[in-house]
Amino acid sequence: MIFARTPFRAQFHEMCAKVGVDPLASNKGFWAELLGIGDFYYELGVQIVEICLATRSHNGGLINLQELCMLLRQKRKTDREAVSEDDCLRAISKLKILGSGFEVISVGKRKLVRSVPTELNKDHNEILELAQAQGYVTVDEVEGRLSWTSGRATDALDTLLDEGLAMIDDGHKDGKRRYWFPCVSSISSSVGADI
Repeated sequence: MIFARTPFRAQFHEMCAKVGVDPLASNKGFWAELLGIGDFYYELGVQIVEICLATRSHNGGLINLQELCMLLRQKRKTDREAVSEDDCLRAISKLKILGSGFEVISVGKRKLVRSVPTELNKDHNEILELAQAQGYVTVDEVEGRLSWTSGRATDALDTLLDEGLAMIDDGHKDGKRRYWFPCVSSISSSVGADI
């Protein structure tokens, strides 16, 4: 998916222009020094950004940390150094210097990597936690399980939908709209084939 990498490269070159750095003349040492990381975490950070951008159309910019690590291992299968969740967390923490967007959030027992500058509030987190059981929720489930009004449930779900974190399924035989959340669904191997 070459087209998915273009926005990052364009943003990277724009950032370089703002700080007066020629990215073609600079080597990894400059960025490693600027970000305060060594070559391993520098390369890992770049690969994390590439994976997050490549999967954004599938997950809305919110990817399970375990899935991200699995995709990193697939991408780095020729490298001798194994990648742990701790390595990913360290690399992601260093990416914050590049601006808003990359952050690890906890939803229930899962850790999700947010790669878009969307602020999730408590209501959004509760819906994501509820969706972990089956990968989706309905408005009725949110109202019943969280004791919310219809307006509160619909407003929170519409925000998640607008941000690209949810997908709608209106094709179920019971006629109830389902809001699917790929970021909390089971890890899918189909995404890895696109990277």
